[in-house]
Amino acid sequence: MDWETVIGIEVHCQLKVPSKLFCECATSFGADANTNVCPVCLGLPGSLPVLSERALRLAIRAGLSLGCEIAARTKWDRKNYFYPDLPKGYQISQYDMPLSFGGAIEVPLEDGGAKTVRITRLHLEEDTGKLFHVEAEDAGSRESLVDLNRAGTPLIEIVTEPDIRSPGEAWSYLTELRRILRYIDVSDCNMEEGSLRAEPNVSIRPKGSKEFGTKTEIKNLNSFKSVRDALVHEVDRQRKTIEGGGNVRQETLLWDVARGVTAPMRSKEAAHDYRYFPEPDVPPVTVPRVLVDETRRSVPELPGPRRARFEKDYGLPAYDADVLCSDRATADWFEAVVKAHPSDPKAASNWVMGEVLREVKERKIEISSFPVSPASLARLLALAEAGTVSVSAAKEAWKEMVASGADAETAIERKGLAQVSDEAAIDGLVAKVVASNEKIAAEIRGGKVAALKSLVGLVMRESKGRANPQMVNAALRRSLGLPPE
Repeated sequence: MDWETVIGIEVHCQLKVPSKLFCECATSFGADANTNVCPVCLGLPGSLPVLSERALRLAIRAGLSLGCEIAARTKWDRKNYFYPDLPKGYQISQYDMPLSFGGAIEVPLEDGGAKTVRITRLHLEEDTGKLFHVEAEDAGSRESLVDLNRAGTPLIEIVTEPDIRSPGEAWSYLTELRRILRYIDVSDCNMEEGSLRAEPNVSIRPKGSKEFGTKTEIKNLNSFKSVRDALVHEVDRQRKTIEGGGNVRQETLLWDVARGVTAPMRSKEAAHDYRYFPEPDVPPVTVPRVLVDETRRSVPELPGPRRARFEKDYGLPAYDADVLCSDRATADWFEAVVKAHPSDPKAASNWVMGEVLREVKERKIEISSFPVSPASLARLLALAEAGTVSVSAAKEAWKEMVASGADAETAIERKGLAQVSDEAAIDGLVAKVVASNEKIAAEIRGGKVAALKSLVGLVMRESKGRANPQMVNAALRRSLGLPPE
């Protein structure tokens, strides 16, 4: 039987604010355990939460960027469950009146196509603490420790419709979602620090069926690769279970990276299991339309439209546009180069994707900290286009620019890279090379014209890359009695 995979994904994303959702405790990563805490996030009796306006504004910004409608009025609910890292015994979240709903994003797929993934809702909630399972002092035993620094950290939860049909599409969706959230500067989305956590729900059904199968939820996924690998395994496990005459149980699973398998954690809860009820200590929020309109105006151009514009306005291939727009700062840097040197956007793209991003990666820096400015690269490209330096010499000059911060002209002068375009000087170089390589010259005169390239290369080497290659080619053809190209 042919099976169809059905996937929906819940993403928890930490907002880029310095304090928690309902108190002023810091949200900084890496602090000593249980130091960023206070009576409010510890849930001590008598403490009262106060909503962070900064977190609310960022959540609205995220909702608008995902095409969601922002609710005129939203409220808070208590999600009740017991777990050691939840100090109050409940989580302040949103249930039946979320902040935003009904969005969608266009996701570019690995095969070059695209897919629309609908967003069911985006709401605010506070994070829980974190459990650590460690070896105890007694040999052979383990103990669990709790760090409540994360308790109360502001999160947005983004829930999709079950529109995703493969592990690869899930990976593409998460990649585009993270790109958008980073573009609009609502989160750093560092999965290794817990700023972005994805929990997919997956089921399978016979192809052509309209009814959903029994779904499982997968947790403990610390990378997009883990999401894809876990989904591949779980889809296969469900298929084998059903085809073997068994039934898939609705449960929450953990992904075991080391073994490459999913393992049961607990039966999957339904909404009524959490006994949601309105949060009495935090009043509902009426969202002013003026705030929504102001936030909408502040949203920058998103990666999807920007990719399309790069292809249309600059004539870039889809691959170039995707690489350049993968990061907002990179796209801004590229556009600054093109603004200063508008005649050849493709050359600018090649340099940014090649020389610039290679250095950024090797130095482990942000492109905003790059030692060469976009204007300096633009000047180097202009000099190469004008024939002042050859392409190979420009790359040598670039090394000097990166190493010292020198401008293009200074780097060219320091390295003696200015292109030789004097006809007499080039004729002299050609005569010397032809005289030293008479056998090749004779073959060319005899009709083996393809060998001309080797002589061009030898002249360029003799000139240390400074000779104008077009003039070298023309001079060789004259010297060897070949017609001009």
